[in-house]
Amino acid sequence: MDLPPLLACTTQKEFLEHFVNLYCRYPITTFDGIQVRFRRDQFYHCCFDSIHTKDDTFSPERAKRLPWIKTVLESPDAELRVGWDNIKKRPATNRRVAIILESYIVIIQLMSNERAIFVTAFVDTGRAVEQIRTNPLWN
Repeated sequence: MDLPPLLACTTQKEFLEHFVNLYCRYPITTFDGIQVRFRRDQFYHCCFDSIHTKDDTFSPERAKRLPWIKTVLESPDAELRVGWDNIKKRPATNRRVAIILESYIVIIQLMSNERAIFVTAFVDTGRAVEQIRTNPLWN
């Protein structure tokens, strides 16, 4: 699968504008017909490290991959897994995880069979993919 080129933006504001223009105006439809909506504040989940701590830091390396989110959601080639409920410590059938190229992860939360909201996206730099693969395949 070919992923889009990395963004060439230089400031956090430019990346945020790109996110809003690409994702927040209209839903993205997955390859299997789920409409995924994006909220402006989700930019901070997919473009910052250590969200909601004193160490929140904008990550240009994460932000450069913003166009990949759409590609992953629209790809029938992504590996799909059931997500994880951190509170109940068990698989969450209302969360879907898509993995591309062994390390890029996009997570959505289903609100119904046809609608979802974007949760986050990131490149796995540790053991996330390994842990995700312990969850069932998405049906």
